[in-house]
Amino acid sequence: MYGELPFSQACENNKAPILAVLQQAFASCRHVLEVGSGTGQHAVHFATHLTQLIWQASEQRHYLVSLTKRLRRAALVNLPPPLALDVCHDAAPSAVYDGMFTANTLHIMPWPVVELLFSRLNEFTAPGATLCIYGPFNYHGQFTSYSNQAFDASLKSRDPKMGIRDITAVVALADAAGFTLRHDHSMPANNRLLQFLRTAG
Repeated sequence: MYGELPFSQACENNKAPILAVLQQAFASCRHVLEVGSGTGQHAVHFATHLTQLIWQASEQRHYLVSLTKRLRRAALVNLPPPLALDVCHDAAPSAVYDGMFTANTLHIMPWPVVELLFSRLNEFTAPGATLCIYGPFNYHGQFTSYSNQAFDASLKSRDPKMGIRDITAVVALADAAGFTLRHDHSMPANNRLLQFLRTAG
């Protein structure tokens, strides 16, 4: 089915639970930007089921070839070709998005890049936009499970700049950017989905 395209089993496992939250979180949205679309499995699944909106995938340039192939194969009218987007170097897209989604990115980005992403949120989104962030988070500096602790150790063995982020620090960055946490959804496999609303211009 997937041929030569990259495939993430984690994406297959979590796409349905995430969609269940996004169906209400993005119910009033019409144009969503996904930052860090990876294999594109999420983009295809969400665009298939959230037919009221345009799902705009994006990735760093070296991932675009395979991502473009997957999206082209899906042939969905609400799933345009992906954008090249590196938050450290690229200008914001010209479109205005009333929704933004990113999954499993904050623990991969070095913390200064996470800070940069949040500082640029207002470049990517319209007033009143909804922001949804999926992934593992720590609470009060503590891991929520042994599996998350092991995952964090694995990340740091690859790159000491990686690691599971504390939700307090993430919410503080969002607050500074004018985004208020509205829901902290519990998800399978010790993950969370944080739903924010842009409350400042």
